Amino acid sequence: MAEQTETASRIEITSGDELRSLLGEVKPRARDKERPRLHARDREWLAASPFCLIGTSDADGNCDVSPKGDPAGRLAHVLDDRTVAIAERPGNRRADGYFNVLSNPHAGLLFFIPGRNETLRINGRARLLRDAPYFDELVVKGHRPILVLEVAIETIYFHCAKAFLRSELWKPETWNPDVLPSHARITKDVMVTPETLEELEEYYGESYAKQLYKS
Repeated sequence: MAEQTETASRIEITSGDELRSLLGEVKPRARDKERPRLHARDREWLAASPFCLIGTSDADGNCDVSPKGDPAGRLAHVLDDRTVAIAERPGNRRADGYFNVLSNPHAGLLFFIPGRNETLRINGRARLLRDAPYFDELVVKGHRPILVLEVAIETIYFHCAKAFLRSELWKPETWNPDVLPSHARITKDVMVTPETLEELEEYYGESYAKQLYKS
């Protein structure tokens, strides 16, 4: 009976009209802020950003969001006012997002600057390149990219600060990294691994950061 009551109390939104009625009309500044090409301020933001999230989905709609990070000035490479590229560095080799792009070449990018509450959003059509003349401009610590995700911009705009203000994300006094055990402990708890906990602690320890650009 309790389960039936809980299910009955869930009121699903099933139409765009219903959603718009609930949220209200879009304010003109939010409605009209999308642009089709980079502004000089966008270029400045991209040059200062060391971190972004890349959202993709495959042909069936299965989604992936992947973080990408590099030193500011090496994360996003601007080819022209309508095209940016993100370098791929050594990682876990799953490449979920990249496989998505091969079947559905649409991607959403969200660029962060630490301490800033706004973000820069880019949506566009993506493709994968295994080499290009500009790869040498994306070298970090002597290593060229493995590949790049090149995105032809369809829309770009700055996103407001409310989510970051609500979360207090950049306020160190709110940080509590030790609220959970170490990543090695979590890995050992959630999956079966041949490594011992001690071996995982060593792997994710000081040497981990030294291997960031090595395969």
